[in-house]
Amino acid sequence: MPQPSAQVTAAEISRIAGVTRATVSNWRRRHDDFPAPSGGTESSPLYDLVDVRAWLGTRGHTATADPAEELRTTLRLHPRGSGLTGRLLPLVLAAARCTPEERTDVAGLSDPSLIVRAEGASADLVDLVPEAEAVRFAGEDIGVLRALLHCVQDDGTGEAALAVLADRELEDSSTGGTYRTPAPLSDLLARLVPAPYARVLDPACGSGSLLAAAARQGATELYGQDSVVVQAQRSAVSLLLAAPDSDITVRTGDSLRSDAFGGVAVDAVLCNPPYGDRDWGHDELAYDARWAYGVPPRAESELAWVQHVLAHLVPGGHAVMLLPPATASRASGRRVRMDLVRSGAVRAVIALPPGAAAPLHVGLQIWVLQRPEPAGPERKSVLFVDTAEPAGAGDRVATASAATATGTRGTRSALDWDALTAAALGQWSAFTEAPDGFTDEPGTARAVPVVDLLDDQVDLTPARHVRASRTDIAPADLARETDEVRRRLVAGAASLGKAARYTDWSSAGPSPREWRTATAADLARGGALALLRTAPEGRESAVDTSAASRAVLTGTDIARGTAPSGAPGSLRTDSAPVIATGDVLVRALAGGNGAMARVADEADAGALLGPQVHLFRPDPARLDPWFLAGFLGSAENIAAASTGSTTVHVSPGRLRVPLLPLEEQRRYGEAFRRVHRLRAEAARATELADETARLLAGGLTGGGLIPSPAADGKDAEASADGSA
Repeated sequence: MPQPSAQVTAAEISRIAGVTRATVSNWRRRHDDFPAPSGGTESSPLYDLVDVRAWLGTRGHTATADPAEELRTTLRLHPRGSGLTGRLLPLVLAAARCTPEERTDVAGLSDPSLIVRAEGASADLVDLVPEAEAVRFAGEDIGVLRALLHCVQDDGTGEAALAVLADRELEDSSTGGTYRTPAPLSDLLARLVPAPYARVLDPACGSGSLLAAAARQGATELYGQDSVVVQAQRSAVSLLLAAPDSDITVRTGDSLRSDAFGGVAVDAVLCNPPYGDRDWGHDELAYDARWAYGVPPRAESELAWVQHVLAHLVPGGHAVMLLPPATASRASGRRVRMDLVRSGAVRAVIALPPGAAAPLHVGLQIWVLQRPEPAGPERKSVLFVDTAEPAGAGDRVATASAATATGTRGTRSALDWDALTAAALGQWSAFTEAPDGFTDEPGTARAVPVVDLLDDQVDLTPARHVRASRTDIAPADLARETDEVRRRLVAGAASLGKAARYTDWSSAGPSPREWRTATAADLARGGALALLRTAPEGRESAVDTSAASRAVLTGTDIARGTAPSGAPGSLRTDSAPVIATGDVLVRALAGGNGAMARVADEADAGALLGPQVHLFRPDPARLDPWFLAGFLGSAENIAAASTGSTTVHVSPGRLRVPLLPLEEQRRYGEAFRRVHRLRAEAARATELADETARLLAGGLTGGGLIPSPAADGKDAEASADGSA
């Protein structure tokens, strides 16, 4: 039978071949036999995937393709709507449960034997995956089966293969708006539930990330439901892999209309429900017993989810939900919010900065809820925390070793998840320990009496309640802080000017220079460098007391240019590499603002490598560190070596490095070092300028600062320049 085909873009070709987009452009210009466009437009041509794979195969480029990208590409050769992805999900579980040696043996089977083995594995595990059925595979499926096996063998967990299969199934359906809750946010939500807790429900479980986070906190009974079949299946497989010792039950269906766990009461609920859904069942559920705090208006599906999760809690149990900011303030939900607050069900509302989770342009909120207990303690206040504008920005600027400001995805800075998590958990812990004695932190956290919230609006927006008033900061203290930050800004501007004087570069001529390259994996095999990474965290991580006091270098530290700021926590310190001067550090997650790579200096030496950072340890006799960091962290290199959609992972072995003599590497290395310093000084000056402007504007409008007498604006400006 003729093999079905698909069309791909030039960017997709670069990912399939493991090269940059510029390389694909060169192939198109230089090779007459490169496949001609089969569709698209002149500016955005499309190419036949079969022809492209055949052309790459003749040149050996397919061997460098990322296994996840190879699986994604192979799936595209099968028609949409074939149901193949759903049939493959149980096989991910079967392959991930095998040892690496067993997977190698299976990969060596003949095609007919591999099909028989796959059908048997599917039949054995089909009962564990919601709505899965035992299937038979045909000869045309063999390419996908081998690609799946290779993908699981590559990452060892099966998560990459799960993501590819789920993404493909969602592409084939009309389902939209399905986003994975980022792992740091999932962990934060799970840690906001007071420990210990064993039974946890997520009624909109998606990929299962929240339930997996609960398992990491010690939960042993996990219940999940999702209306999207492939999401429920993915969640079940992912949880069976991540929490094999837990009792896992995942069901399909609409939790509001058809609750699969009716009558089940749990210790905790974690939920990131769908937003803005007007077709949630308002009319048919008008008299539902779950609406103990009032019937949710048609436009308030989020408040329906809030009452749904409260109905599943044991008395005193906690729920933590991720909700859009409008839930806290929309007029239509005022009556329901009033009853929730009056009853004591709302314990805290925590505002997150934009970019914490999809939709990335919206600053979402965390609601911490607790089901009231009969004759339980009276809850007199609600905690509000605003992490969107963390206090003490000026202090962070002063202690930062060097901030960076590069990237291609807007101007938003990379989130400091460690700082955000510490701020949210710290305020919540202090509040739960002594609600009546909680000390407010102006601009960040405030415990507001319930009676003060029961007004005509019942607005639960944190920024409204935590903003600092003019009486919170003494004018003299404000003036001193403003002057200190201004002095740092003047010094930073001088450093930026000095860094900008670098001109030791020249044109390469009429066309860009080209060179032969090698992948980092090839260089590692040749002994030119060692590639290290911290082992994934486990529920029972080994603890090395000698490393408990070490700092951990995180991806955020690389993006911001700060010294190692993480804590060991649950990091497997027995397997975390210790950073040495001259190591090249690359963020494992692409995207956001900030540098992707840097060279470790004396301040980094001795720190532990964080879980989302790749470490390249070059042989100084063969590779210059700054040369290596410059090319590894380039935007095109990162794009060509990355996979994923909402979360983009960098495959370190696929990053490419030019093959140049050591002396020439050092010239490039010195140039990259100067560029790095320029970026760092520019980011530092920008942050100081923003902080100075914020303090001045806030002080003037708040009454803490007043303008000095001056003849006119020109005299005042001259006076300021002179004092600098």
